[in-house]
Amino acid sequence: MIFSSHAARLLLICTFFMAGVPLSLGADDQTQDDGKLRIIVFGAHPDDAEYRAGGCGVKWSQMGHHVKLVSVTNGDIGHWAMAGGTLAKRRTAEVQAAAKIMGTTSQVLDIHDGELMPTLENRKTITRLIRDWKADIVIAHRPWDYHPDHRYVGVLVQDASFMVTVPFFCPDVPALEKNPVFLYSSDRFKKPYPFQADIAVAIDDVFETKVQAIAELESQVFDGGALGNAKDASEAPPARFPELRLEKIRQVWNRRAGGEADSYRQTLAKWYGPDRAAEVQYAEAFEICEYGTQPTDEDIRRLFPFFPN
Repeated sequence: MIFSSHAARLLLICTFFMAGVPLSLGADDQTQDDGKLRIIVFGAHPDDAEYRAGGCGVKWSQMGHHVKLVSVTNGDIGHWAMAGGTLAKRRTAEVQAAAKIMGTTSQVLDIHDGELMPTLENRKTITRLIRDWKADIVIAHRPWDYHPDHRYVGVLVQDASFMVTVPFFCPDVPALEKNPVFLYSSDRFKKPYPFQADIAVAIDDVFETKVQAIAELESQVFDGGALGNAKDASEAPPARFPELRLEKIRQVWNRRAGGEADSYRQTLAKWYGPDRAAEVQYAEAFEICEYGTQPTDEDIRRLFPFFPN
């Protein structure tokens, strides 16, 4: 008997079901098609996605679009004085609190910090997440970075960029009919080639919201994370002085987001015009990955609807 490809796929899915493999066949309320954009951001640890795309996440969410920030590892060694499950739970709670401020969705995968590998199992996990979210845009680290977890997030997302549309790869989750636009978040690394800012977004109007969200990442921004120490942590503003804490973060992100605006002023001019670009204080920037859908300028304006016409 000859089966059509659709029938064959149904047969394979039924086989998975009979074998007890969990399925994800239907969209829940979050993934119903409501005409809004769907963006998924992958960061290596519980803070990376918030740092690199939190401002845009706020802007998209304020317009009613759906944004999910995924931490691919649980961050369980990302502190100088604590580790293991206690730290993983703490950092998960931190990004969940940040997500409430930003209006985004948060998920932390249960993979040990510092141990992420570009395995077939992890490729399938990333593929399923992109499909489940029905992503229009996927953002991740570039696969050239100082941290192996960052590099392998980039590799895994690259490896998933074709597979998300292949029906018989992870057939328990329906393949996407259209490949998303894949973007890299910015970094400072130069080899094998430096980051290229194809897209730069002014985040002046949501800068304070991003600051407030980052303030929730206490284990990293006040304790100092994996490379901190007791002295540095003791010098951070205590929790009973929230405005002092916010001011400390403003100072850091004045340099970081302000540096993005200064470094990519020419890209800002492309999307905002030279006069508006000259006024931008804070920015987030992205490079278009050569995998996935290759967007036109018109596509980019549709996907980043906060650019002026």
